[in-house]
Formats: sequence, C-alpha cells, structure tokens
Amino acid sequence: VQLVESGGGLVQAGGSLRLSCAASGSTFSMNNMGWYRQAPGKQRELVAVLTNNGDSTNYAESAKGRFTISRDRAKNTMYLQMNSLKPEDTAVYYCNADGYYCSAYVCPGAYFEVWGQGTLVTVSS
Repeated sequence: VQLVESGGGLVQAGGSLRLSCAASGSTFSMNNMGWYRQAPGKQRELVAVLTNNGDSTNYAESAKGRFTISRDRAKNTMYLQMNSLKPEDTAVYYCNADGYYCSAYVCPGAYFEVWGQGTLVTVSS
C-alpha cells in the first residue's frame, strides 16, 4: 500500500487549505487513517485521525474547531480541511494508515502500517 499526499502550499494566516492522501496498491482493508505534522525542530505530532475504519474521529486540541478529517472510501482518499490557519500550523504534514492486506482467499491478511512522503504547509503572518 502506498500513500501520496497533496495540497500543501503557502497560505496567509486566516486562510484555508485542503490536504489529500490517496492510497493505492494491493487490495486492503483500511483500519485507522490519520494526519500528523512535524514542524522544524519539533517531534512529529498527531493532528487528526479516523479510527476503526472511520467510525470515529479524534483531533489534537490545536486542530479542534478548525480542521476536519474525512474520507472518500470509493476513491481510497483521505482529506484534511484546514481553516483559520495560523503561523504555528506551519509544518510538513504526513498521512498515516494501517490495516490488513486482503487476497481472494484471506481477508484480513497481513497487517501493514504506511506513511506518506509528506507535504509542506507554510502559513505566513
């Protein structure tokens, strides 16, 4: 399974961006999908996650009320709508997913966890 992020860029404070994370590869059953970010000199942190195959969502305190995580199952794509962006939101944003491979005979099969390559979000003041 591979994840490819897109949608990052430069935006002024107060603006909006929508990040996308497209999953492709082998047949799979996705479990959790989430967005993380890493600012320069800081550790990677959770932003938002869809848990239990999308049954529930969790947000970091910094993201609550401003960011919305969603998923389009038909497109195997996850989104992060970010509104009211602040300079402190500047970071490389990564998508993460885990789940199980599926074959014609076994599903769920082997467990996997994957990361995307990251997309840079820069918020200017």
